Amino acid sequence: MSDADVDALFAAVVAAGEDARRARAALEAAPPDRLLFAALLRRAVPLRFLEMLATTPPWSDDQRLMGAVVLSPRVSRALALRLVGALFWRDLADVAAAPRVAPAARVRAEALLLDHMPDLRLGDRITLAKIATPPVLARLLEDGDPRVVEAALINGRVREEDLAAALRKDDVTRALIEGVAASPRWRDRYALRLAIVLQPRAPLAIALGQMTSLLPADLARVAEDEALLPLVQLAARRVATGR
Repeated sequence: MSDADVDALFAAVVAAGEDARRARAALEAAPPDRLLFAALLRRAVPLRFLEMLATTPPWSDDQRLMGAVVLSPRVSRALALRLVGALFWRDLADVAAAPRVAPAARVRAEALLLDHMPDLRLGDRITLAKIATPPVLARLLEDGDPRVVEAALINGRVREEDLAAALRKDDVTRALIEGVAASPRWRDRYALRLAIVLQPRAPLAIALGQMTSLLPADLARVAEDEALLPLVQLAARRVATGR
């Protein structure tokens, strides 16, 4: 495959336009090269050709190629929704993050990712955590493996308010508490320091390590919170008294 091959096929497809007969002829005349079609689908090909590709074996049986169809600039909402259910998890993640894809298809991709989550291998969850959109990230932040959480914490889409909400959950994992406390990006955020101290599941050493950064009003709040370990309450009183 060369750029000239892609240009030639693109020219034929554009010339066919929305004419079904000419679109099929262009498809049948094209070399049976998956990489050629993958490169072609990065361009704005006519919808008729996309529909033809999505219903013509062997192309329609290629899940990765169907992922490229869903991500095509000209794909329709109906076609995207029809194809998204058969995509691999990596293509679902790409669809969920693509602003040009119809919102309904993006939401469907996120829902499918959440459904597939229990079946993903560790390496796949780590990779997904780095690129996931917020609804999927929320689930990955609950993962018990520190490597998944570490990957989620460097995702550019994760927000401070999302982390604070996750740290306040009754079933928050130790991996998340330790990950936030150690993260160069997040460990100095006041709201997250406070959330860790107020979390009864926080390891004692980590909770105590945040104490000196708290404001007097929050130290008083910690000192009076009977859900916390007595040592954490006592430390809050001593820090407040020392000031």
